[in-house]
Amino acid sequence: MTQQLPVIDGGGPVPAEQTADQTAHQAAGPAGAGGEARDESRDESRGAGVGPAAAPEPPAQGRPAGDPAVTRAVRAAKSLSEERVDHRFKSLPPDAEGLTVGALAAQRRNLFTGGFTTPVLALSAESLEHNLRLLETYAERHGLAFAPHGKTSMAPELFARQLEHGAWGITAAVPHQAHVYRAYGISRIFLANELVDAVALRRLAADLDADPDFRFLCYVDSVRGVELMDAALTEAGARRPVDVVVELGAGEGARTGARTEDDCAAVADAVAATRTLRLAGVAGYEGEVPRADTARVREWLDRLVALAVAFDETGRFAPELEEIVVSAGGSAWFDTVADAFAGIPALSRPVLKLLRSGAYVSHDDGHYRRLTPFNRIPGDGALEPAFRLWSQVVSRPAPDQAFTNAGKRDAAYDLGLPEAQVVRSARDGSVRPADGITVTGLSDQHSWLRTEPEAELEVGDWVGMGLSHPCTSFDKWQLIPLVEADGTVVDYLRTFF
Repeated sequence: MTQQLPVIDGGGPVPAEQTADQTAHQAAGPAGAGGEARDESRDESRGAGVGPAAAPEPPAQGRPAGDPAVTRAVRAAKSLSEERVDHRFKSLPPDAEGLTVGALAAQRRNLFTGGFTTPVLALSAESLEHNLRLLETYAERHGLAFAPHGKTSMAPELFARQLEHGAWGITAAVPHQAHVYRAYGISRIFLANELVDAVALRRLAADLDADPDFRFLCYVDSVRGVELMDAALTEAGARRPVDVVVELGAGEGARTGARTEDDCAAVADAVAATRTLRLAGVAGYEGEVPRADTARVREWLDRLVALAVAFDETGRFAPELEEIVVSAGGSAWFDTVADAFAGIPALSRPVLKLLRSGAYVSHDDGHYRRLTPFNRIPGDGALEPAFRLWSQVVSRPAPDQAFTNAGKRDAAYDLGLPEAQVVRSARDGSVRPADGITVTGLSDQHSWLRTEPEAELEVGDWVGMGLSHPCTSFDKWQLIPLVEADGTVVDYLRTFF
């Protein structure tokens, strides 16, 4: 049921989404961590050829222990601890200004008593580690490599941790994101877009030529796109070809991608006619399949696999390739991707089966809580929502109404409103469930709360909220406290949007 709200300052109305599968959240102490009670019984360790020929395929496709590329990314991310705390970073303690981020983290302040101001977004240290381990284990079990989509967090510290937990590389959507990745030591980038910007292509060519260990792939989905890429790279004097994968569109009316297999073949042939591009595989995004359900998504994935087989049989992949890339997998259907990719037959070279889910790292309390594939495969574990937004009640003008000081500038609202989960008393610091409290709308700097008669809430109380949609939660905060279950802030995540 959608409640239409009056227009409030800072933009149009934001509907309050009421979903049948919302679950009650119990307060687990004054945690800056999100959400659902953890099942302690669950295992938490989880965190161009000339025709096909049998070729060995590695069962695990992540990075080996001690990989220097991981070490480089970790070292680059650690340099962020030398940044100084100042006015750019909201909600941090005023007396921390001038400290380095590392020095502030070493103080291990408490989120509630250590001088932080509201609103403040916190990320659960325990849930984050759990989610990292879970996808690492899932990918290993299914013989998948994964390049998590970095657009979700744009946080180099998280990229480094994802690499430490087996990620093959990091996915980007636009050239700026890839530029940030390179600045922080990422050596494998999958750009899930067609790159036709001549300026960005010149920079890419220079980066590839300067670093023989840098691996880059991107989509192509049109002959015209291939022409533009070739012209820009030729003008730039590129010495290394750019690896590309033909994007198969998810269907009529879907987002990007060549719509038919004949269209894909035409794009592949256009790539073969250049000296600046090299066809390395096929890819797409199943999340755009119209009226998506398991059967329709699987049908599209079977088309993608068949396209890879056909390209291999007809010798369209570059002959010097060491592996063929087949990539898909957002955050809603990666179980179906795993099943489909398990059926890829032996090709002329090993196949890099590349998953690109990104939202798993923080998960959420709304959109992805409903859509996660782990709802369909509970035996494989469950992700944990890691975000909690704390805001303070600043007005209680009526018995059925209250306002806190977090709004659209602080919380995601594009895929559902925040969910009131717990209340921390301003009188004694005790934490209780947010019974009878519902977020009904957001202004720029206020949350609108409807309170039922049983709700215990007064001015000064802190309200802990779960969020929906990680991508538009991370992007509102430049420095995010990483908080343990007892409220201790153990680190800070820097974002670059």
